Amino acid sequence: MSTRRRPPSPRRGRASAPALPDVNCSDLDGVRYLHLGTEWVQGSMRHEAPYDIHLEYVQRMMAWLLFVEPEHVAELQAMQLGLGAAALTKFCHHHLRMPTVAIELNPQVIAACRLWFKLPADSASLQVVLGDAAEVAAHAHWRGQIDALQVDLYDHEAAAPVLDSVDFYADCRRLLTPSGCMSVNLFGRAQENPRSLAHIVAAFGEQSVWCFKPTREGNTVVLARQSTDVPSPEVLRARAHAIEAHWPLPARKWLKVLRHGVPVVDTSSENEG
Repeated sequence: MSTRRRPPSPRRGRASAPALPDVNCSDLDGVRYLHLGTEWVQGSMRHEAPYDIHLEYVQRMMAWLLFVEPEHVAELQAMQLGLGAAALTKFCHHHLRMPTVAIELNPQVIAACRLWFKLPADSASLQVVLGDAAEVAAHAHWRGQIDALQVDLYDHEAAAPVLDSVDFYADCRRLLTPSGCMSVNLFGRAQENPRSLAHIVAAFGEQSVWCFKPTREGNTVVLARQSTDVPSPEVLRARAHAIEAHWPLPARKWLKVLRHGVPVVDTSSENEG
């Protein structure tokens, strides 16, 4: 357990350097936090609800649900690039009943999630693969098969995404089905976000991109879809209500802070009261 504490900051991801950081965890007020060799929080789990998503930005990584019908979700394929504390992986597997595969570079992270964060063992519907996200994205094996791709790739310093090139996002796009969606967490130096957004737009096209306003902690979640269709506000509201009826996610709140297209970059955090 870590003895150094700072106010929990939603930084999570995995390291790509040859010397991978040690992994530990800490507990505070009913929440377990994952750390990668520092006091910074890389993921979390509320003890009383281990399969729910605790952090706000991680909940927003599930906003691809706004673009599918709830009754068909269990038929879709999910993939996470970066395991973190396994919140997304567990949610897709446990709540959504989706076939789910997660790619993680650090074997200690996988072990920690199994030991401390209630990540289930591999099964016919859940695979946690020790591997490099860039290699998996570039490989033909999963091409055209992923409906929900969630990308959260940071090292222990969380200064900027580890994988953030146009080529990488183009590989991610090739993983998607025709109706698939990629969710990306952008966190770190504010001046890096416009570059990251430009790379995503170069790979997907601006009409395929949807952006959340940043959270108070500075996480900006971006959705990039294969499709360029724009559901009507009525359809999105109906889907948000359906999501909340089925699963513990604040989908109606998402609609207040999610916009189609690339916004003028605002480096200040939102204040939703």
